[in-house]
Amino acid sequence: MISKTEDSGLDSVLPTWTNDTKSNCCRWEGLKCNQTSGRIIELSIGKTDFKESSLLNLSLLHPFEEVRSLNLSGEGYNQFNGLFDDVEGYESLRRLRNLEILDLSSNSFNNSSIFPFLNAATSLTTLFIQSNYIGGPLPIKELKNLTKLELLDLSGSGYNGIMPEFTHLEKLKALDLSANYFSSLVELQELKVLTNLEVLGLAWNNLDGPIPEEVVCELKNLRQLDLHGNHFKGQLPVCLGNLNKLRVLDLSSNQLSGNLPASFNSLESLEYLSLSDNNFEGFFSLNPLANLTKLKVFRLSSTSEMLQVETESNWLPKFQLTVAALPFCSLGKIPNFLVYQTNLRLVDLSSNRLSGDIPTWLLENNPELKVLQLKNNSFTTFQIPTIVHKLQVLDFSANDITGVLPDNIGHVLPRLLLMNGSDNGFQGNLPSSMGEMNDISFLDLSYNNFSGELPRSLLTGCFSLVNLQLSHNSFSGPILPIQTRLTSLIVLRMHNNLFTGEIGVGFRTLVNLSIFDASNNRLTGLISSSIPPDSSYLMMLLLSNNLLEGTLPPSLLAIHHLNFLDLSGNLLSGDLPSSVVNSMYGIKIFLHNNSFTGPLPVTLLENAYILDLRNNKLSGSIPQFVNIGKMITLLLRGNNLTGSIPRKLCDLTSIRLLDLSDNKLNGVIPPCLNRLSTELGEGIGLSSFSQGINFGDSLQMEFYRSTFLVDEFMLYYDSTYMIVEIEFAAKQRYDSFSGGTLDYMYGLDLSSNELSGVIPAELGDLSNYEP
Repeated sequence: MISKTEDSGLDSVLPTWTNDTKSNCCRWEGLKCNQTSGRIIELSIGKTDFKESSLLNLSLLHPFEEVRSLNLSGEGYNQFNGLFDDVEGYESLRRLRNLEILDLSSNSFNNSSIFPFLNAATSLTTLFIQSNYIGGPLPIKELKNLTKLELLDLSGSGYNGIMPEFTHLEKLKALDLSANYFSSLVELQELKVLTNLEVLGLAWNNLDGPIPEEVVCELKNLRQLDLHGNHFKGQLPVCLGNLNKLRVLDLSSNQLSGNLPASFNSLESLEYLSLSDNNFEGFFSLNPLANLTKLKVFRLSSTSEMLQVETESNWLPKFQLTVAALPFCSLGKIPNFLVYQTNLRLVDLSSNRLSGDIPTWLLENNPELKVLQLKNNSFTTFQIPTIVHKLQVLDFSANDITGVLPDNIGHVLPRLLLMNGSDNGFQGNLPSSMGEMNDISFLDLSYNNFSGELPRSLLTGCFSLVNLQLSHNSFSGPILPIQTRLTSLIVLRMHNNLFTGEIGVGFRTLVNLSIFDASNNRLTGLISSSIPPDSSYLMMLLLSNNLLEGTLPPSLLAIHHLNFLDLSGNLLSGDLPSSVVNSMYGIKIFLHNNSFTGPLPVTLLENAYILDLRNNKLSGSIPQFVNIGKMITLLLRGNNLTGSIPRKLCDLTSIRLLDLSDNKLNGVIPPCLNRLSTELGEGIGLSSFSQGINFGDSLQMEFYRSTFLVDEFMLYYDSTYMIVEIEFAAKQRYDSFSGGTLDYMYGLDLSSNELSGVIPAELGDLSNYEP
């Protein structure tokens, strides 16, 4: 099954495996042996990286007679695409009489031909086949001999059609059919026979209509019911209150309405309740939850703005939550029950109507609170506790907060990993104590009124920063004037401020920087002395609308990963680099509104996807370039270009915007320009970057074996799509096309030249282009 040769590359994934016959295989990674017999009882090669998908020869497993657990999951690695046994055929797995657990998840099985093989493994109690590509009707009858099966995971495999009978699998305790294409509620009737079922997963199907009471309410032993991500409508069934063993109930991302049934007060075992992303409207009472002593996680939100969640109550909660998530609940006040919580780890009150002071009492009452989400409200005053707190994530963006950040914020909140205070009205300098936030990786204070120079402690103390956003403020002084310790920084956005002078020596210490935006400031100096040529990870450089001078150094275009360069609106001059740079292919270059002179280099025409050289002083003819790339935008308006329009431009079949106006071009218009609309191209986006930060509590939801106390918490910030506005003349009006709509815009402008002759009739075929 695994041939470990010199070139197999298995050393990296199975470093303890060896061909040495004297080696004790019971000590090999992925193997576990019976201490008495020395025979293998567990075999796991789930993370073995084979060179290609292959058929699994089951006869190779026959020597493992005592194996009880067999993990052959793909997990993005080996990817088996079928099973076979030339000798025993479908009966092959019957030889493994002790096999209880079989994991074939995340492989490339693309049809139900594996099921007859599985049906022979009659000793199985646990079977994982999720995340394959099987599709079609669920062939559950082909597993009729697996009468001992207790756990069956068939999620994410594309099943559809009629739900089959499960009568032969009456011992099932856990069944996951999530992420398939089941749609009919009638089909679910077949699940009623599974009276021993404790876990049922039907999330992310196409189930529509009311929750089928006659099915779910008859499964009296249910401990986990997951129906999220469907199209269930109507009110919550009263009979759900009869499932007194239920620990986890997830009904999120449906279209449910109404209120909490009073019967929910009988769910004495409930620990996790998610009702988020539904259509609840009107007054919503939380009283049925008052006596649920084991409740740890409560999530509620609505797509309707008419929801009015109970905030004033005379009941005292008997539960202590770890997660309270109530975004999009139209809250005008924080619900009373939160005042009595002392064990919270995550609180999400974002996108409500809360005002006044930031609720520091949530931090003071909950010393273990890790995540506090308050974004998109109307808070006006920012406060922090008086004692040091363990908070890791704080988001108070998009509020109405004014004033200054507290001087001691870094001392009180030293463990922050993420802080987002953007889109408020903060003023004044940044406190120097922020340098005490040694663990912070994401800091966004953009769109405020901060001023003054950046504290040096920020550049030296926050050495874990990965993403720093300070744009749209009034920061001043030099930019990166000192050596920093920001060696992990990937994104630095400082645009739309009042920074002056040259880019400082600190830029050279940002060794992992990928995105740097300091446009719309007052920076001066030479590009060549500001941006070192060894900025090997730099992908996006935006320095537009500054006072930079000098020429464009060839070394800048030679930066290996650079694919977005905007130096427009500066005082740059001289000839454009003409040397060939292999790494330039696909680059987007914006150099408009400068004073570049000389000829238009062939190199730029042959390598750029977007080339904007409008309003410079380029001269000479448009060169007859040879290599035709995938250019989507070419803007040469407002230069001194002469000569005829080269026919080679007709080969730019992916072009979306072509502007040659306001030059001195002469001759006739090539009729072949009508070919420009024959190919729409591949929809090349300008740029898309995303940094994901996963703040998961140690108690995460697992399938079947979980305590379900705290579910996973994930934040995605700075999912940035570069907005690039390109002004384009059409019929004496100026249209502004901006990304990402740029990929779907078309325009051709040849006006204000010295062209002669008639407009070719063939240009009438440019149906996609602005006339």
